[in-house]
Amino acid sequence: MGKKKILIVCHGFYPSNTPRANRATELAKEFALQGHEVVVITPKKNGHAAFEAKHSITIKDLGEVKWKVPNFGTSKVGFLLTRLVLRMLQLSVEYPYIELMFKVKKALREEKGYDMLISIAVPYPIHWGVAKVWNKHQSIAKVWVADCGDPYMGCKTDSFKKPFYFSYVEKWFMRKADFISIPVESARSGYYDEFQEKIKIIPQGFKFEEIQTTEDFVEHPVPTFAYAGGFIPKFRDPGPFLDYLITVDTDFKFIVYTSTVSLLEKYVELLNGKLEVRNYIPREDLLEVLSKMDFLINFDNNTQIQVPSKLIDYALAGRPILNIKDELEPVKVDEFLKGDYSGRYKLPDVQRYNIENVVKQFIDLL
Repeated sequence: MGKKKILIVCHGFYPSNTPRANRATELAKEFALQGHEVVVITPKKNGHAAFEAKHSITIKDLGEVKWKVPNFGTSKVGFLLTRLVLRMLQLSVEYPYIELMFKVKKALREEKGYDMLISIAVPYPIHWGVAKVWNKHQSIAKVWVADCGDPYMGCKTDSFKKPFYFSYVEKWFMRKADFISIPVESARSGYYDEFQEKIKIIPQGFKFEEIQTTEDFVEHPVPTFAYAGGFIPKFRDPGPFLDYLITVDTDFKFIVYTSTVSLLEKYVELLNGKLEVRNYIPREDLLEVLSKMDFLINFDNNTQIQVPSKLIDYALAGRPILNIKDELEPVKVDEFLKGDYSGRYKLPDVQRYNIENVVKQFIDLL
């Protein structure tokens, strides 16, 4: 199809280590590797100059969010008040990320002549900023693809529903977008019926050649398993699983990579060395560690609309997966601890996640 000009607008990008940052970073790298001209608009960070030179990518500064988060002090009352007010602002006006809508609008005024614009959420104000300047007379790009990780109004993993008026905002930007890309087919029901024809299933993608995993797996002296990611009370909640592990008499080692430590603190002591909590490490290093585990743990979102992106990493690590649902299955846990993985979680063909195939799906939209 020849060389194309690609513009990617996002908030998360290298060196950030989040699913949506990985999405944007891997797309930009592969588009450039395949010979396309790539420009990324994102908050400029240390290390971006070297990244641009290495991958032949241009990064333009979107600027960081400057609107201040409320702070009522470090006392217990102040902490609770800060959380309450911030949560109310997030729900009611998408504060502080609503500022990104204006930043994106301003940044795009200087851009034109692209074949494709890909805006990546979260945060969703990235899409809203594009919609502010996108009209039939615009000259920014021939095609706009709004890439969505999780649904906005159709989100099932938040304790609170978005206010009704955001439905008008979501429909407004989706009417303007040429395509809406989502990672899994099962997430379709999280989006309005009137936009189903615009939806394209384009999964998360990774460069397989860059992934280092162990080729010669060695079983551990005691069952050793791991989980990597955050927790969501009542949705992706480790409590029931950890409560059951307390009752298990046999030795094991459960290693958790997370920044959400509050739900684990009491269990570290109760499990007496059997639970080890570690900070996040770079994704490439994490995959190598995961490939050495006897098996891996996934805490299910308990909804088909939002599927954890970590399952792709787990698939690449190549180890059996124990999927923990809202109703714990103790028999299955016992089987895994005994080395019986017949009840392992079934994953699709990993080639779906090869970044070369993913980029082709985007290019085919042209």
